[in-house]
Amino acid sequence: MNLNSKKCVPCRGGIPPLKNNEIKKYLGEIKGWKAIRNHHIEKTFLFKNFEEALAFANKVGKLAEKERHHPDIYLSWGKVKIITYTHKINGLHENDFILAAKIDEIR
Repeated sequence: MNLNSKKCVPCRGGIPPLKNNEIKKYLGEIKGWKAIRNHHIEKTFLFKNFEEALAFANKVGKLAEKERHHPDIYLSWGKVKIITYTHKINGLHENDFILAAKIDEIR
């Protein structure tokens, strides 16, 4: 099943974060995202100006609310950096990759 056709499922904790081989598999399904210390994934999106970057950040926020999975969003002039991981397990879960795929669709 395609990641962007899945829904984020609330994680209640008590499960291990994804392992390196699982992270690599999911990274192969999304473009431009980087895994940092197998703890979180991040991607920076570039825009022509602040207004476009802000509009994108707001769309990501609406998506996060809909999916009930909330990334860290860093906004600056012409740039938005997204960092996501699952706080309940202090690492990566399939939800993070689902969200990343859906964020890429917004762009």
